[in-house]
Amino acid sequence: MSKFQDIRLLRINYLRGPSIWTYRPVLETWLDLGELENHPSNLLPGFNARLTALLPALVEHHCGVGERGGFLQRLEGGTWMGHVLEHVVIELLNLAGMATGFGQTRSTSQHGVYRMVFRARDEHVSRTALACGHRLLMAAINDEPFDVPAAVAQIREQLDDTYFGPSTASIVSAATDRRIPHIRLNGGNLVQLGYGMRQRRIWTAETDKTGAIAENIAGDKDLTKRLIAACGVPVPEGSTADTPAAAWEAAEDIGLPVVVKPLDGNHGRGVSLDLNTREEVEAAWHVADAEGSGVIVERYIRGDEHRLLVVGNEVVAAARGESLWITGDGQSTVTALVDNQLNTDPRRGEAEEFPLEFIDLQKDGVIRLLLQRQGLTPESVPEAGRRILVQRNGNVAIDCTDDVHPEVARVAALAARVVGLDIAGIDLVAEDIRRPLHVQGGAVVEVNAGPGLLMHLKPAVGVPRPVGRAVADHLFREGEDGRIPIVGVAGTRNTTLVARLVAWLLQLAGRHVGLACREGLYLERRRVEGGDATRWDSAQRLLMSRSVDTAVIENGPVEILNDGLAYDRCDVGIVTDLDLPEALRAPLAQHDFFEAEQLVKVLRTQVDVVLSHGTAVLNAADERVAALAELCDGDTILYGLDPQLVAIDKHRGTGARGGRAVFVREGRVVLATGSAETRLAPLQRMALGRGATHAPIDTEALLAAIAAAWAQDVPPDLMIAGIETFAGDVATAA
Repeated sequence: MSKFQDIRLLRINYLRGPSIWTYRPVLETWLDLGELENHPSNLLPGFNARLTALLPALVEHHCGVGERGGFLQRLEGGTWMGHVLEHVVIELLNLAGMATGFGQTRSTSQHGVYRMVFRARDEHVSRTALACGHRLLMAAINDEPFDVPAAVAQIREQLDDTYFGPSTASIVSAATDRRIPHIRLNGGNLVQLGYGMRQRRIWTAETDKTGAIAENIAGDKDLTKRLIAACGVPVPEGSTADTPAAAWEAAEDIGLPVVVKPLDGNHGRGVSLDLNTREEVEAAWHVADAEGSGVIVERYIRGDEHRLLVVGNEVVAAARGESLWITGDGQSTVTALVDNQLNTDPRRGEAEEFPLEFIDLQKDGVIRLLLQRQGLTPESVPEAGRRILVQRNGNVAIDCTDDVHPEVARVAALAARVVGLDIAGIDLVAEDIRRPLHVQGGAVVEVNAGPGLLMHLKPAVGVPRPVGRAVADHLFREGEDGRIPIVGVAGTRNTTLVARLVAWLLQLAGRHVGLACREGLYLERRRVEGGDATRWDSAQRLLMSRSVDTAVIENGPVEILNDGLAYDRCDVGIVTDLDLPEALRAPLAQHDFFEAEQLVKVLRTQVDVVLSHGTAVLNAADERVAALAELCDGDTILYGLDPQLVAIDKHRGTGARGGRAVFVREGRVVLATGSAETRLAPLQRMALGRGATHAPIDTEALLAAIAAAWAQDVPPDLMIAGIETFAGDVATAA
């Protein structure tokens, strides 16, 4: 079989918001099949078998057939390689741990050229998956070897480098389930939940409710102990030690055995337990000193380590730790025994997704010290049958949420409240978490800010807990979704004027309005950026501003095709027209759009995202625009100059009260709901705006803005006053 040339990836575009494809971000790839256009899957001998051997789970892809094995049916019947690449990339993402189900492939006007898209939660991960999928597909076509595990590992590495950590991802996922939108604010785990004034922020498991003072207190173990002890929380007696000798002196005062640990460490690093001699204490001091800015010596509390997660003064999850042991075989070193008996546990790994960490004897001074106390080194070969203690603390990954005694939960919540943390990881030691601490000599040993959630999301033993939902519910009460009213304006005819008019009317109604349009980016009446601000990033700036409680955003068809919408849903979606101005022909042609009729696929995006309690505002003079009402999840207001337009007449007769419309009759603007009508001021007076020195306001634009203001419950009298005082040159003000 002759070798086929590579499928050419002509253009790759990341659509960051709702687009012609779907509501969610996707990676759009334009690809040229070349000679493979004449070789669908059923005409490539052995291809289907080679592909499914590389990716057996393709049998789970339903494809358009709608059942298990659906994609394999398409393969056998014959499908083109663009479609196959879509499924290959999706499967690689699934194997790498980023579950993906959405994809589409469509032909273009060019022979052999296709547009293929797939769900893309992260652009960098998706681009890596596309590159790997492309190589895999060509290997399967040309009967060449391909290392699937290596490709999956490459995607996984990119995912670990650039996507949310597991704690952040769980919170964002829970917020999404509640229809709370999110914006990633940096390349890490700083995330905005909600828009504008109603936003909240998280940084992993810290929130904008987490105070800096509380965080600093939690970072000082000695101060934390003194504060919570003063409020009745049981803590182990202890004191700081500046030198090894001071550590031994403190141990003698406290009474053996003791614990030596860093003053400000975390994750159990540098913590040595059950120390009984001066040599052990002083050696442990050096280990702890290397991990923090000071050392503390405490009374040793017998029992298991537990981590209780407190969110909003309530314990929402708990996990228990366990000691780690190895057993000698008379032949292997301690290092080899650890690797063979402990590090082979599939729950252990270096990536954040693993609930347990690999054990590295060379890096962990506490473990080496513990071995030394047992007369061993990492190179020692223990006799067969000898049990060696490798780790006393850590390994907190056994769920015990349902076992926590109410009194223990009360103490944990109290400790978090005293420190001042809204989210806290409370570390305590107890022999039995089902009994109160004071009856068994248990104690709280640490209060941690920004606790990791993975041990509760993926416990090594037990039931996963919905801790991400607990954080989302803590930030947003029931019924809150973090959204502000958003008005989207789409089309090509006077859309900037419509957007400015709407923003002005809403501002007069008492709103703090942000406006992104072709004349600039505005926060209320202050222009913060000149020039065309219909870009995705400009609109996002509005949604990130804490001073904005309403956003008005202009969207052109090219911007929607380039980036998608900057918001996931809106309250009002305006579509003015389906015109195709000469200036847009070239940029639209780059997306394979040549005729005005094709723009329906693009501008319907603005209607698709209208919320169920929102409103689509549509130009009734264009039947294609008016027909978009059928796609709207919410209400519809039609507008047009002529009240006798077929679309308006039909719409006013729908529903129990009749549909809403805005039109002109006898020289006045009319707001109609069914047969009921409210007349505004004379059109001639309103259309002049502020004074006769300005050109009259375009009537259709005026009607669209009035309809949007009506949808946002602006009173008619305020509409009149706002339009009469609207200044056509306001956009030039700095």
